[in-house]
Amino acid sequence: MVDFYYLPGSAPCRSVLLTAKSLGIELNKKLLNLQAGEHLTPEFLKINPQHTIPTLVDNGFALWESRAILVYLVEKYGKDDSLFPKDPKKQAVVNQRLYFDMGTLYKSFADYYYPQIFAKQSADPELYKKIETAFDFLNTFLEGNKYVAGDKLTVADLAILSTVSTFDGAGFDISKYPNVAKWYETAKKLPGWEENWEGVLEFKKFFD
Repeated sequence: MVDFYYLPGSAPCRSVLLTAKSLGIELNKKLLNLQAGEHLTPEFLKINPQHTIPTLVDNGFALWESRAILVYLVEKYGKDDSLFPKDPKKQAVVNQRLYFDMGTLYKSFADYYYPQIFAKQSADPELYKKIETAFDFLNTFLEGNKYVAGDKLTVADLAILSTVSTFDGAGFDISKYPNVAKWYETAKKLPGWEENWEGVLEFKKFFD
């Protein structure tokens, strides 16, 4: 049984849910209440000393960092390598997009919105510009491509879908980036979209 410690509002957690859905894996979902400090219990620290979510435990093997989890799930449970290709060049592009999501796109969301949500700070226009730059890059990656890493759906799309939908929930105008907007409409038809969007709405409560 694959245990999955998560929160539905978290974009990284939702990327794992989307991937599991695409692979047809049933996860044993375990909600972690961070406000109550459930991630800091001795039991959880034994599983993940970094005490972050998402955390996956597959028959005693514990793994965290969402993008590492996505790749692990495909490599272990995928019926083929389509979501994470074995071809070194194709795989390298998928990895690049995953790192782009982590270090540029999702980071721009966290840097701009988290201080406003969790520390009640006022919006920083310089940080907003970094979001626009990140979306410009994503728009360029999608030029002439159906998916973010080429012509086939990969885990890079699932990671970036969870991020872009979170921007959507925060009220960011995606329509200014035509390639992203077109890709996003296609991506909304993927298995697991409804659950992903429910998580976005859960997170959206922080903005109200």
